[in-house]
Amino acid sequence: MVPQVKLYDTTLRDGMQGEGMSLSADEKLRVAHALDGLGVHLIEAGFPSSNPKEDALYRLLAGERFENAEIAAFGMTRRREVRAEDDPALRLLADCFAPVCTLVGKTWRLHLEKVTRVEPEENLRMIAESVAFLHARGKRVIYDAEHFFDGFRDDPDYAMRCLRAAAEAGAENLTLCDTNGSSLPGEVADATAAVAAAFGAAVPLGIHTHDDAGVGVANALAAVQAGAELVQGTINGYGERCGNANLVTVLPALELKLGLRCVEPEQLARLTETAHLVDEICNVAPNPDQPYVGRNAFAHKGGMHVAGVVRDARTFEHVEPAAVGNDRALLVSELSGKGTIQAHAEQSGLELDDAAAARVVDRVKALESTGYQFEAADGSFDLLIRRETGDYAPLFTLESFRVIVEKRESGRVETEATIKIWVDGERHVRTAEGDGPVNALDRALRAAIVETYPHLRDLELVNFKVRILDEAKGTGAVTRVLLDMSDGVETWGAIGVSENVIEASWEALVDSLEAGMLPGREERALARGREAGSSEVVPAGVAGGAAPGPEA
Repeated sequence: MVPQVKLYDTTLRDGMQGEGMSLSADEKLRVAHALDGLGVHLIEAGFPSSNPKEDALYRLLAGERFENAEIAAFGMTRRREVRAEDDPALRLLADCFAPVCTLVGKTWRLHLEKVTRVEPEENLRMIAESVAFLHARGKRVIYDAEHFFDGFRDDPDYAMRCLRAAAEAGAENLTLCDTNGSSLPGEVADATAAVAAAFGAAVPLGIHTHDDAGVGVANALAAVQAGAELVQGTINGYGERCGNANLVTVLPALELKLGLRCVEPEQLARLTETAHLVDEICNVAPNPDQPYVGRNAFAHKGGMHVAGVVRDARTFEHVEPAAVGNDRALLVSELSGKGTIQAHAEQSGLELDDAAAARVVDRVKALESTGYQFEAADGSFDLLIRRETGDYAPLFTLESFRVIVEKRESGRVETEATIKIWVDGERHVRTAEGDGPVNALDRALRAAIVETYPHLRDLELVNFKVRILDEAKGTGAVTRVLLDMSDGVETWGAIGVSENVIEASWEALVDSLEAGMLPGREERALARGREAGSSEVVPAGVAGGAAPGPEA
């Protein structure tokens, strides 16, 4: 039987100590269910009743059902010179619904001397009595040996005595913590192996690492290879300073590299979706270069690389993208050859002969020389291919658009856009207000076309970037606009380039909507509409979060 390694997620506590991280109780509950769906075994919910938000979270969690995960409550060993049964924080842990309690205790003499000012023998009693109290109350206890690796380097005998005190008092797991991220993989491996040899199979070991030296994941894997059976970390590596070990990277490494069993294959295939969902809940832009789940994790640009991947993906991909729920991307630029273009077209369900591929290559090179950049605008590139193959029909014909920006004496800025377009032989005129010119244009355009293409109402503008390409020309410079549009499942990019930023934005906006009509995306939207019991898709919000503007 393949050995199992348990995943212990501390996103809801340790992850929230990262700069700018703050979630409501309801948002934390959403994260917990996402982790449960991924197959995480233990979810650390934080300190019970440490503040009103944590109190609300524990009340919510108590009424929830999880298929895979157990909730762990977090706390510290008893206070100095206070009996365990009289320590209010320990009593809260004992009384809360969570079946598992994680206790953190001191292991490093430096902390005893400089921070807590507790005698070494008293610290051992604090550990033992706290664990014993919770164990007697029916709790399963995980002991987090804070600063273990620092303490082991400084005084290995005392560090081991701290672990022994917890184990003899009833702890079911001893987690070794590299609390300040100071250790390197060799040190972690040696210390973990020493602990494993001392305790044998009596008490399983865990590992908790931070990324201050850039090796948080490597340290976690080294500990597992040396005998740890539980890995603590956070989704996307959130956490204080440089973050915690990233479980999104640890999990596939354990499964696909070390051959250890953590979750089911179908759960591992939800890794990318889960990582991005938690980013969204935390209002963090997904890291495109994150291993396994990033947009660029399986992106290939060089001609030789693309040719190799087309022949045998193993030449430039270390795992199968689908195993972690990601997709292969073949990036297109002025460096691309016909092979890259044809491979990209095949991914989109199109066939390009050599002549058509050569025309696309020439067109890409010509456009990129003027400022376009298609590797970040896959939606626009899909449309470009279809224009070359004749498999393209515009959503509408533009008659004109106008944008008015008016600054009032009060200081308030009003923006209004009017568009006149033709759709299926009918003329549509719409006016809408917006937070800015692009927002107003977006609202007016959607108001005009959603009657014909109702699912476009559901697309959401999720990113908008403007770049000046020739700064020496000042306000007359050419501007590149890149935007990302999403249907809630897939995200695609679109691009516009012009000396007029509004014109560039319009071009990108139109491309993004037309790309939303490509095969696959329209079918998904219509299916969602049928599931909702309607032929139209319920709006998920347009740019700026408001419904389309009124008819002129």
